[in-house]
Amino acid sequence: MPNSKYDVIVVGAGSAGAALATRLSEDADRNILLIEAGHDYPNIDQLPDEIRQGHATGTDMTIDPDGEHNWGFTAQATSLHSDMPVPRGKITGGTSAINGQVYLRAIPEDFDSWVEAGNDEWSYEKVLPFMNKLENDLDIVDQYHGNDGPIIVRRYKPDELVDDQAAFIEAVTDAGFTKTTDHNHPASSGVGPLPLNNPDGVRWSTALGYLTMSRDRPNFTISADSHTTRVLIEDKKAVGIEYENNGELKQAFADEVVLSAGPVGSPHLLMLSGLGRREQLEAAGIEVIADMRGVGQNLRDHPSAHVRWRAEDDFPMPDVEVGPQKVALRYTALGSELRNDMVAVMRWNSPNREFLMSVGLYLAKASGEMRLVSNDSHVQPELDYHLLDHPYDLERMRAGVRMHLEFGEHPAYKGILNEVIDPLPADLESDATLDNWLLRSAHTMHHISCTARMGDESDPMAVVDQYGRVHGIEALRVCDLSIMPDCPRANTNSPAMTIGERIADFMKAE
Repeated sequence: MPNSKYDVIVVGAGSAGAALATRLSEDADRNILLIEAGHDYPNIDQLPDEIRQGHATGTDMTIDPDGEHNWGFTAQATSLHSDMPVPRGKITGGTSAINGQVYLRAIPEDFDSWVEAGNDEWSYEKVLPFMNKLENDLDIVDQYHGNDGPIIVRRYKPDELVDDQAAFIEAVTDAGFTKTTDHNHPASSGVGPLPLNNPDGVRWSTALGYLTMSRDRPNFTISADSHTTRVLIEDKKAVGIEYENNGELKQAFADEVVLSAGPVGSPHLLMLSGLGRREQLEAAGIEVIADMRGVGQNLRDHPSAHVRWRAEDDFPMPDVEVGPQKVALRYTALGSELRNDMVAVMRWNSPNREFLMSVGLYLAKASGEMRLVSNDSHVQPELDYHLLDHPYDLERMRAGVRMHLEFGEHPAYKGILNEVIDPLPADLESDATLDNWLLRSAHTMHHISCTARMGDESDPMAVVDQYGRVHGIEALRVCDLSIMPDCPRANTNSPAMTIGERIADFMKAE
């Protein structure tokens, strides 16, 4: 590396990290090192097909679980579902380079709850300019959208919908739900086209959107294939990092270290560096620098389950193996005080000749945890999601499944859907049998977050302050989905990039 000392080291070139590092490097006098464990592909032409092509080929989160671009984590989903795959991107662009390209924003009420938790810099009004700054919306021009940012956003048009999705819209609207043309409007609800960051079918990750702007700057260095093992801390001040590269253990030093390794990687690195729950650190043989009770706790996600139908025998299935998410229903569960706490989408699986509707819980009550099990940075921490581990979560998911089954009986599906494959009639006999099915079937929507949440230093479970600074440790921040107090009512790629933009602005101001 050309420099032995940097102004800022950013660990992780994912959704938040690439945005943060790019914005910080706009200051020519600030030397930035961006460390990434996975590969870096310098331009779009060098990207492997599975990374570059998103919905054009239907590769909706179907990255090889054992492939080189996936961390390949596994987790306990529920009390009845173990060994759940948890795909996370191991590549510049992070999970934005392997995800389903849904570009939904958090809603204003999400930020209200963050402010109520003591984070007044994260109100919707203060964050909106950064949501606008990062996007180039090709469809909508108004005060709620950006049109010259690095991330391209578009929506499928009505004439691009396939038969099952057109039928979905008809069934949903006949059930009384409204239509929306803009799911990212702050007051939006109902059924309409999903905003997607995949122009012409290209998965527009932060590697394409952000790093294309910064990678040639003389004050910006990307060190790919570099696995960070710990943060170097002296007298409760971060001074650099230790990392593996080309089989060698190396060190890099900086005035400030920012962990943007994601909601698994960042708290894991805190633990490996001596910051975490004392009993876990001592059991792993790690010297305790600070007994921080909140590290790895408060794990949040969006639980989901699929209702599946067999396609009619003479229905021509599309050529693409896995159907892209083109439209979505965002709605409020009956009797819920939490607006837009549910989501529903429809897709197909061509090889199996199946259709599925996914019912998703966009604001769960239950939370899980991650636990350190080894001082080896290559050994993943235990991930225990505790999905649906709250009676209200089960209640809303039960209602969602039953509603989806009613949608499937709508006349618009004549000639498309045949018999229900899952859940079976025995699973629907009672609330108890349906709960059992849900606990066996529930899985992540790939929105793990909140494992190093922000809050006031007086809160014993808060890991960072609202500027991302780790409590009690100088010159160390976390900037990614880890710091959210709760999972937003949206897919998390847009919120992650927004966090990168917001914390970059804080750091520039300082």
